[in-house]
Amino acid sequence: MTTPYVKEFTLDGVATVEFFHPEQNSLPGAVLKELAQTIEKVGQMADVKVVVLRSGGDRTFCAGASFKELIQINDAETGKAFFSGFAQVINAMRKCPKFIIGRIQGKAVGGGVGLAAATDYCFATRFAAIKLSELNVGIGPFVVSPAIERKMGVSATSQIAIDANSFYDAEWALHKGLYTKLFDDMESMDLAIEAFARQLCTYNPEAMMEMKKIFWRGTDDWDSLLLERAAISGRLVLSDFTKNTLAKFKTPA
Repeated sequence: MTTPYVKEFTLDGVATVEFFHPEQNSLPGAVLKELAQTIEKVGQMADVKVVVLRSGGDRTFCAGASFKELIQINDAETGKAFFSGFAQVINAMRKCPKFIIGRIQGKAVGGGVGLAAATDYCFATRFAAIKLSELNVGIGPFVVSPAIERKMGVSATSQIAIDANSFYDAEWALHKGLYTKLFDDMESMDLAIEAFARQLCTYNPEAMMEMKKIFWRGTDDWDSLLLERAAISGRLVLSDFTKNTLAKFKTPA
């Protein structure tokens, strides 16, 4: 597979939303926009009772922001617009009236950790290590950290945000509350997700919707908060430190 995509399909009340990018499922602005719109769409579909969020391929779940796109940012407004894409996806997940099940088959970096944290119930394999690498390039996980902090707490979030060079294994993420269950391989994980989603489909959709509202209580300011955070990232990506760091990732002509 070489073409980025976001696709969804629905079967027996379960909507599966899948995104893909050939560069380790990194997320450029166009994919972020389509992902947010797709989550909003399935959330309003009357025949959908639960949503599964997954990525394509069998290795990295999500490498976070697209470095190719970051390198091309040359003004604060463009920077804010790019990072706002992550805000829109997280807010779409937060507002979706259906429970969202996460399927994390491999490593999650930066924004990928934010996506996992914004799910309501998250399955992962033992290969799903996590890393917040933003500080390494001179920015920070400003947009995604509220979702991560909500799920894992301030202590764990600050630990991985400051230690931007290290991967933390899936067992650690399970212990801190990011993941709910771990599996040795994708096959067993997918069977468990299928059975769990099928069980959720037998519950009262109205009750699940009201429960989700309660679980996300206290996040009503995220519409503005995450955009404010996007502006911080959009400014910092223009710093000399970040520009010099990103220049090392440029592909030679």
